[in-house]
Amino acid sequence: MSRNVWKYIVSILILFGLIFLLRNITIEQNWNYQRVLPLYKVQNWIQSSNLYGSLLRFHRNRTCPHLGQPPSPEEELEERNLLDSIDWPQPPSGSAPPALTQTSDPAHSLFAIVPSQNGQRWYVGDQLEVQVHLHDFKGRPKRYGGDLLLAWLHSPKYKAGVAGQVLDHKNGLYSARFPLLWDGSAQVGLTMVHSSEAVTVLRRMREKQPDRVYFSSIFRRGSHSEKMECNVCLPQDEGPLCNFTDPHSGDQWYCYKPKMLSCDTRIDHAIGGYLENLITKKESLLFKSDVNLKVPIHASTTDTINVLPARNESSSQKPGPMQLGTSGYYYQDSWRPFGGITMRRFDEASAITKCLTNKLVYMYGDSTLRQWFEYLLTVLPELKEFNLQSPKKVGPLMAVDSTHKILLEYRFHGPPTRIQPITVSKLRYIANELDGLAGGPDTVVALGIWAHFSTFPVEVYVRRLRHIRKAVVRLLDRAPETVVVVRTANPQALTQDFILFKSDWFSLQLDVVLRVMFKGLNVLLVDAWQMCLAHPYHPHDLHPPRTIVKNMVDMMLSYVCRDGTKKIV
Repeated sequence: MSRNVWKYIVSILILFGLIFLLRNITIEQNWNYQRVLPLYKVQNWIQSSNLYGSLLRFHRNRTCPHLGQPPSPEEELEERNLLDSIDWPQPPSGSAPPALTQTSDPAHSLFAIVPSQNGQRWYVGDQLEVQVHLHDFKGRPKRYGGDLLLAWLHSPKYKAGVAGQVLDHKNGLYSARFPLLWDGSAQVGLTMVHSSEAVTVLRRMREKQPDRVYFSSIFRRGSHSEKMECNVCLPQDEGPLCNFTDPHSGDQWYCYKPKMLSCDTRIDHAIGGYLENLITKKESLLFKSDVNLKVPIHASTTDTINVLPARNESSSQKPGPMQLGTSGYYYQDSWRPFGGITMRRFDEASAITKCLTNKLVYMYGDSTLRQWFEYLLTVLPELKEFNLQSPKKVGPLMAVDSTHKILLEYRFHGPPTRIQPITVSKLRYIANELDGLAGGPDTVVALGIWAHFSTFPVEVYVRRLRHIRKAVVRLLDRAPETVVVVRTANPQALTQDFILFKSDWFSLQLDVVLRVMFKGLNVLLVDAWQMCLAHPYHPHDLHPPRTIVKNMVDMMLSYVCRDGTKKIV
């Protein structure tokens, strides 16, 4: 055989070797924070439901046919209705992305208080309306809607506040409405969280780039270990998968199979990191602190009114607070809820202890619910925490008051969880935990799950809540006197570094879904969204300050120790 032929054969072997090596490198570890996953061709996956197909298109140009069984017709209809309920106005179709100067600018925008029907006099029981005019950076009126605005009315003197209802007229004009619930001076607060153009980018990120937060697990046997990528969905053409879908709850989770180890050698779960360089430089200008990211909109004249005491006349024609979607308000730093709950202040440890005596309190959810556990631990001196050798931020956590027979437990929800490494043995899904409870009049269950789902398509959150809701229904069927409390999402401080992962727009969409899915069940909804938005002086925070947490726990305790068995709907 000639020397040239040998050279040709050797060249072919080297080429195949390089291809094999590169493929293995891709399959194994690629964990730097600037990695960007390659795009994959869409597989042909035929389903009768377009809605199910939208869930399967999880990654850009990829499908996930292993993402579980398709929903039933009833579940499919519910998902469609849920998606309709969070439908958001979009910029005109077919238009090119506008220049920054054509986008919403809070500095050029303004609001004006609509005059009352009583000659500039407002009374307790009336409704205040504000008109908002959005303009771009050149001062020109916007002609379409879709901006995310937050509004509230507050009186710092009285430590009073209430959230407003914002209506998008889809033409650059908005209305904000507030029930007037206390007398005295009251000031309107209005913030543009995101421009409509920024929301368009966030929507694209949620639907097309849900892997912008990635996860990992370590697989180990003896001295050999491999770190592999994990997620709710992974493209199968990048390597074989380990299927860690929970056999009972049906919650999906996958990792790439290690090259040298079996799937049963997985020892932990952790966040892998955050992708970078996800948007263009032009798009990044839509998320600038102090420019167009959670920036106040000011009044054209005054932002303050004086509210007079209620008049002695029929108010049957007036829209009540509940008609405006108001769940409650603050006065003297105390939350006053509507909807049939008599709020009590549990200012003394003895009152809390009396309420929780002989009670088993189980808390399942993210770190915003862990705050409730931590609060009770600090205010109840006889509640002693057990050392379960668990990380404080992850748990599980347990505290006991043996004298009054109080048990308090907290456990983080199952993946996806953006947390420090946690051993696999401590990963639990909420639905499974609920199915393990006997329930009864001395059992209290608190649920709070939202923050770690903000980067995924909404359908992923819907499916997780559906599993939890089914478990709640089973629990209440076998033990109807069990107390179940559900904490909603809340607005938070936003920074341009993490806005593509943690946005109030993501949280608001999940919040709406959660409320709808638990409506009609015999559970108490603690409206964390309005409790944070309405507070008269605390800024927004992913983990609300102690004053707000106390009001949340007080509301739970008021429900646990209420008289009668009033059903919450």
